[in-house]
Amino acid sequence: MPLPLVRSNCMDKSPTEAIRVTVVYALPQRQWVQAVKLDGGASVRMAIERSGVLKAVPELRLETLEVGIFHRRCSLDAPVRDGDRVEIYRPLVLDPKDARRMRAARNKTQSRAVSARSR
Repeated sequence: MPLPLVRSNCMDKSPTEAIRVTVVYALPQRQWVQAVKLDGGASVRMAIERSGVLKAVPELRLETLEVGIFHRRCSLDAPVRDGDRVEIYRPLVLDPKDARRMRAARNKTQSRAVSARSR
């Protein structure tokens, strides 16, 4: 009887094996997406430094960055695994709750204006 095919999990690489990680940073006008090759056991900090985004976007300061892996916030010292997507977050311009309130008030005003014209 043949042995069943067992697939190894590519996420569990040893510290000596190379891994590939994607670093992303989005601005309103453009996006930064860079795949980097790192040694196993590397951190988010190492991925960001290797990507070159700090040189391409000089206003970014590594010490103050909000970062995450696949939309889950983490620290710069968090380990990365093969296939991870490291995301650099921009600060919010407006609180989402405030933005919803403003839209609702604007829509309410617009609907009143439309109903007044149709009378």
